[in-house]
Amino acid sequence: MKKHIVCFGDSNTHGYCAANNGRFDEEQRWTCLLQKMLGEGYLILEEGLSGRTTSFDDSLFEGLSGLDYIYPCLMSHEPVDLLVIMLGTNDTKERFGASPACIALGLRRLVSKAIATTDCWRDGKPNILVVTPQNIGKEYADSDVGATMGRGCAEKSEGLAAVYAEIAELMGCHYLDANEVVSAGPNDVDFMHLTEEGHRQLAEALAERIPGII
Repeated sequence: MKKHIVCFGDSNTHGYCAANNGRFDEEQRWTCLLQKMLGEGYLILEEGLSGRTTSFDDSLFEGLSGLDYIYPCLMSHEPVDLLVIMLGTNDTKERFGASPACIALGLRRLVSKAIATTDCWRDGKPNILVVTPQNIGKEYADSDVGATMGRGCAEKSEGLAAVYAEIAELMGCHYLDANEVVSAGPNDVDFMHLTEEGHRQLAEALAERIPGII
């Protein structure tokens, strides 16, 4: 049986392309590239949703709290061998009023619920890889998304790596900081989404890491 890997994230997992306000295709998205790199022994399950947060409800949009969806998501894909969580970019929005430390607590709640979804895990063994998303570029504030994202998002995103690493260690999760493996900067449209090159670099890093943890 193939090893099932659930990739749970936001627009950077869905594959949003800021250049055309569309979606990168199956030859470009990191999830699809990861599938090709890992090969036939693995099944990559894409669970990316634009706007998703770790645990915060968004009063402007429906169904974006990862905490609310993680249980049905995992159960629909059981048996799960690995859950890859890459969230936090949307949590930095000014309207949530969350510091990096509070965003990390949201991640902790999400991880706790995933671990507690015992029936989804193959052989009952939770296995989670936490990925800190690429930092938001400070230039975002002057882009079209600046008004809705609000102030301070870039600075908060830069603070996530340190607190995410602590949460991963505390919760017994594997950890990867995308900023250490993606050298391509975010796009020059909204300065907060991966470029095509960024998708490739992230896929390569995960393809090297994952076989050693499942």
